[in-house]
Amino acid sequence: MSNNWNEFQTQLENCLCPPGNGVFTVNTAKERKEALHQKLYNETEQQKVNALWQSSLKELPKSEHKAVILGISSDCGGGILRGANWGPLLLRTTLVEQQPQTEAFDMGDIRIIPHLLHDKYLNDGTIENCQKALYKKEDENNKSDYAVSPLSITEDVCDSFYANLTDKGIFGIGGDHSISYPLTKSFLKAKRDRGIRTAIIHFDAHTDLLVERLGIDLCFGSWCTHILEYLPDPSHLIQIGIRSSGKPKTHWEDTFGIKQHWAHEIQEQGAQKIVDGIIAQLKRDNVDELYVSFDIDALDAKWASATGTPEPDGMTPDESLLILKALSEQFPITGADMMEIAPFTDSSLMGQSSSETTLKEGAKISAFLIDAMNK
Repeated sequence: MSNNWNEFQTQLENCLCPPGNGVFTVNTAKERKEALHQKLYNETEQQKVNALWQSSLKELPKSEHKAVILGISSDCGGGILRGANWGPLLLRTTLVEQQPQTEAFDMGDIRIIPHLLHDKYLNDGTIENCQKALYKKEDENNKSDYAVSPLSITEDVCDSFYANLTDKGIFGIGGDHSISYPLTKSFLKAKRDRGIRTAIIHFDAHTDLLVERLGIDLCFGSWCTHILEYLPDPSHLIQIGIRSSGKPKTHWEDTFGIKQHWAHEIQEQGAQKIVDGIIAQLKRDNVDELYVSFDIDALDAKWASATGTPEPDGMTPDESLLILKALSEQFPITGADMMEIAPFTDSSLMGQSSSETTLKEGAKISAFLIDAMNK
C-alpha cells in the first residue's frame, strides 16, 4: 500500500491498463476494444489511447466524481460457465450507449494474467516470471514488488486508493464474484480504520459462504466467508435474492451470523416489506455506510441468462431497484460492484439475445449504483 500520491500514480500506471484492455488478447475482440476507446478517448490507436489514459490518472484527485470505475477482467475464480472476464469491456460499452447520463471517473482495468487467481497460491519462481511479463522488469537489480494475480493486485491497488482518496469509492466491474473479496476487504478495512460502521448488501442467487471449494479458499463460492472478520458484526452481511442452496436459510444464518432474505420471501411479502426490515436492522445497528455487491444472477434467468450460473425463480429488475432506491435514501452507498456478467454465454431460449438483455439490465443497476455513489 502507498500513502503517497506520486507512488500511487506509479502503481496505477504499472498495475492497470486502459479501460477494456484487461482481457489479454492480440486480435480477438480488437474492434470491441477500439469501439470503447473511441467513445471514451475519441481515439483507437493503442499508443495514443495508453498516453491519454495515463494522463487522465493525474486528474483523479481533482475529479468531481466520487464514483471511480475499476474493471477486473478475471474469471479464474469461477467454476461453472466461464466468460465473465468480458464483463468489464461490454458493460462499459453498454453504460456509455444506454446510460449516457451516468458519469464516473474510469481508472482503467487491472492487468490480468488469466491463469492466476491469488499470489498466495504461487511459488517464488512463478511470481518472478510473471512480474517480468507484466512489469517488464528484466534487470535483476530492478525487480518489481508488485503482485501478479488478479485478486492480489486488486487488493493492493484498492488499499492505496482508499489511503489516498478518502472522499471517493470504487465501483468494481467483474469478472467472477471472487473479485469482490479484495474489493470489499479493502473497503471494510479503510472504513474501520476511520471509525465508520459499514454493511455489505449482497444480491445473489447463491450464498457464496463456502469455506473452500475443492481445496481453494478464495473463489466465487467462498468470498463472503472470508470478509466477515472485517465487518463490525457478521449480521452486517445482508444477502438478498438467495434461492440456490444445498442447505436451508437457518443453516447459513446460524452458522455464520449473517442475515438472508431469500427470493421466495421477496415474492411472497413484497420487496417494500423486505427493504423496510433491512433498513430497520441497519438503523438499529447504527450503520453509517453501505457497500453493494451485485451478482447479476440475483435476477431471474429471464433477465440474466448471460452469466455463469443462471437461476430461475429470481428477482425482477424492478424489485432490485426498489430495494436499492429505498436503501440509498436512508444510507450513503460509498462502494459497489457488478459481477458475473458473461456476455458470450447463452443459456437462454428467448428470441432476444441473452447477452443484450443481461447487459441492459446490468447497466441499469450499475448506473443507479454509480449515481448513488456520486451523491
